[in-house]
Amino acid sequence: MSSAVLPALTPSRRAWVTDLPLLLVAAVWGASYLAAKGITTTHTVIAVLVLRFAIVVPALTVAGWRGLRALTGAQWRGAGLLGLVLSGIFLLETYGVVHTSATNAGLIISLTMIFTPLAEAAVTRVRPPTAFLAAAGLSVAGVVLLTQGGGFTSPSTGDFLMLLAALARTVHVLAMARIKAVQDADSLSLTTVQLGSAVAVFAVLAAVPGTGPAPWTVAADFGAGEWAGLLFLSVFCTLFAFFVQMWSVRRTSPSRVSLLLGTEPLWAAAVGIAIGGEHLGTLGVLGAVLVLAGTAWGRRSADGTS
Repeated sequence: MSSAVLPALTPSRRAWVTDLPLLLVAAVWGASYLAAKGITTTHTVIAVLVLRFAIVVPALTVAGWRGLRALTGAQWRGAGLLGLVLSGIFLLETYGVVHTSATNAGLIISLTMIFTPLAEAAVTRVRPPTAFLAAAGLSVAGVVLLTQGGGFTSPSTGDFLMLLAALARTVHVLAMARIKAVQDADSLSLTTVQLGSAVAVFAVLAAVPGTGPAPWTVAADFGAGEWAGLLFLSVFCTLFAFFVQMWSVRRTSPSRVSLLLGTEPLWAAAVGIAIGGEHLGTLGVLGAVLVLAGTAWGRRSADGTS
């Protein structure tokens, strides 16, 4: 059919064409915590990380080979440094989700949206709006209640690791904004180098005695369910999510992208409860509501929209 006879998309329909893929990314990211929890144990974290990203990096390398060859030495070094930070994020997140619920993991990691503007304010010495500080306090109170879903007990090791992962994500965001060498780098090439650096870190750790079984040993023990979970993490949570972000950021505003991807903790909670059979309890539900309200309020305050 000729494009001349196709009806023009209305602005609202054009928005949905962009919004739906982003919401799908937020959904698969929310589901990633339960998927990682389902295929990973304390002893197989590093092996699973090697397998997950070893599947992704070759595909990205082939897709962006021309851009990789065009990178300067400074850009390679900058992206490699970011990759080291990224490896720390994945280690903290994966070990964290093994020791806590998928629901808690998704909600606690959403604090990155609060930590990042606070850290940026500390670096630039520009005080954030009062409304933002209030939103940050609301989110922190929510996390405290969330981790006490079964009563007032000490937060779990996994909750603490997810909190560190949120802080590490903040460091990664700030580093990307401040390493001048990577500012003009091709997005695909930058991501490929970062993930390649992370895989190298995981491979080195996997070779250290006492860090768990070898990746190929873990892969050999995987059944159909584990392979499905691994491919979901590699193909959908990494490759698909990356390309959708690249596609969408050229068609809508960064604020809209952030708003839609900010629904990730909602999906994490929904998947954890509906599929994983997790329970928050009364305090946990209240905490989840406060985290979501605080991060949404904080994001709007940081953008100057409230």
